[in-house]
Amino acid sequence: MASNQTSLNDAKFSLPVSDVEQQAALEIETEDFDYSKRAQWLRAAVLGANDGLVSTASLMMGVGAVKQDLKVMILTGFAGLVAGACSMAIGEFVSVHSQLDIELAQMKRDRQRKDTEEKEEGENESLPNPLLAAAASALAFSVGALVPLLAASFIREYKVRLGVVVAAVTLALMIFGWLGAVLGKAPAVRSSLRVLVGGWLAMAITFGLTRLIGSSGL
Repeated sequence: MASNQTSLNDAKFSLPVSDVEQQAALEIETEDFDYSKRAQWLRAAVLGANDGLVSTASLMMGVGAVKQDLKVMILTGFAGLVAGACSMAIGEFVSVHSQLDIELAQMKRDRQRKDTEEKEEGENESLPNPLLAAAASALAFSVGALVPLLAASFIREYKVRLGVVVAAVTLALMIFGWLGAVLGKAPAVRSSLRVLVGGWLAMAITFGLTRLIGSSGL
């Protein structure tokens, strides 16, 4: 009878201990997650989206400083989208491929010193992918560039159009800055403000300089 009671007590306490161990293991695994593994695609995506948003909006604002025609502004933004997406993809491909070549050369030197198949397999999994980085950069650039284009597409009133573009870009900059900070576990407010102020400066400088040059008759 006593032995049965003892076994029941052991069964009662075995489940909570198991649950605690599983919870602790889950917390340790979460804490030990290396967010730097996201750096390859996150850097390309966030950089591409911000660049597409800011550069396309700045181009449209610059043209809008001297030309009030809607068609001219939209064509300028579209040309900036296509050219920028191609440029970002090519630049990211070349950059990441150079990094890949360096890492492969280093792995070859390491294998010459000591031949370890397990180490080689683990290293191959962490190698950068140039095509993935290029595609992510071009896609993100296009998504960012579409924001000012869509914001200005259906507004014919000049001043209202400029205001809507600035408002849409402001909202998108805050979202992109916050998203990049959350995915990378960085301070969200500081990251959003940094991205927002940078975008405002780019648009203001482009608009101001273009207006100055246009008014000078050059």
